[in-house]
Amino acid sequence: MAATVGVLHIRLALPSATLKEKRTIVKSLVARLRTRFNASVAEVADLDDPGHATLAATCVSNDARHADSQLQAVANAIQEWRLDAEVIGLETELFAV
Repeated sequence: MAATVGVLHIRLALPSATLKEKRTIVKSLVARLRTRFNASVAEVADLDDPGHATLAATCVSNDARHADSQLQAVANAIQEWRLDAEVIGLETELFAV
């Protein structure tokens, strides 16, 4: 049996001056992504920087093309939503396990 694990890293510039403001934006975005895509999403870097956030979204599939298309859908949704955040970086990785 073969499986593909896909990981999408999203780096965001946020209009927040405090960690509390950042937390509000990030929690809302993470919850929205989890609900819409049934994906695992978490803040993984820039934890102490109120102006930036790095999120990771993952999916597992038996088909690499499906995993990649799911991650691209997540990336497209983030870019299309009217967020207070600006997407400054996207990186996709696929791992065969």
